[in-house]
Amino acid sequence: MLRGPPSERSPAELLEFGVVNLDKPPGPSAHQVVAWLRDMAELDRAAHAGTLDPKVTGSLPVLLGDATRMAQVFDDAVKEYVAVLELHDEPSADLRDIIAAFEGAIYQKPPRKSAVVRKLRVREIHALDVLEVRERQALLRVRCESGTYIRKLCHDIGLALGTGAHMGDLRRTATGTFDDRSLVTMHDIADALAWWNEDDRTEPLRELVQPAERALEGVPGLTIAPSAAESVATGAPVYAPGIIECQHDPDGQLVACYTPAGAAVCIGHLVGDPDAESGLIVDLERVLV
Repeated sequence: MLRGPPSERSPAELLEFGVVNLDKPPGPSAHQVVAWLRDMAELDRAAHAGTLDPKVTGSLPVLLGDATRMAQVFDDAVKEYVAVLELHDEPSADLRDIIAAFEGAIYQKPPRKSAVVRKLRVREIHALDVLEVRERQALLRVRCESGTYIRKLCHDIGLALGTGAHMGDLRRTATGTFDDRSLVTMHDIADALAWWNEDDRTEPLRELVQPAERALEGVPGLTIAPSAAESVATGAPVYAPGIIECQHDPDGQLVACYTPAGAAVCIGHLVGDPDAESGLIVDLERVLV
């Protein structure tokens, strides 16, 4: 069954196909926080986009219900952090210049406690700003490629400065198109769910849970005919005659397909020219209806 327009969905429909830009608290793991949210909302499934260590706070987009099928759209999402660099000695006058040299491509090896294979790899630091320096502390803003280890970055900066350094507090301020302007706390969610269940006051929940399509904003999109969307719902790929409108990149690019009402139908890979009159255009990756 195809969904209606995102703006017209009920709170129950948003919980079944929605996303929350959760402000993760310090202490629990990202997995624990998501499990609590899932249980509070009485959902079968919930998934986070990009893990955070227990002590780290900030933006943790959580996909709810059927939206968990699109978790891969966050795999390459750019992350932004604010970190405290704890220096082991008094900094030199050229601290800002040395730190600025870490912008661009850097080599990193995941730490021993990491869940990934420990081999040298390249990560892109898109921007690295020193916001404030006070005694032996520097406040940094880091915008970086997914999979960058900020703790390791702080350690390497300390070596370059000649003082030694480690990471203090860390907060993620953005994940892809989600940032700290729309963060929602666990308390906000708990209160909104209580009001909805007890008093049928639905507005707070609408303000906190966004339609799942919000998570696809950075993904090129195709609008397909309702008849094509019905076929996709049964597992059929997208063929040229079913395409109404397109915004696309080169072949192989991940794309999202929508109904004319703006409801997401699937994500897949572009394998043909959307302007063609016939042929296979989108090979399905995940069906969202």
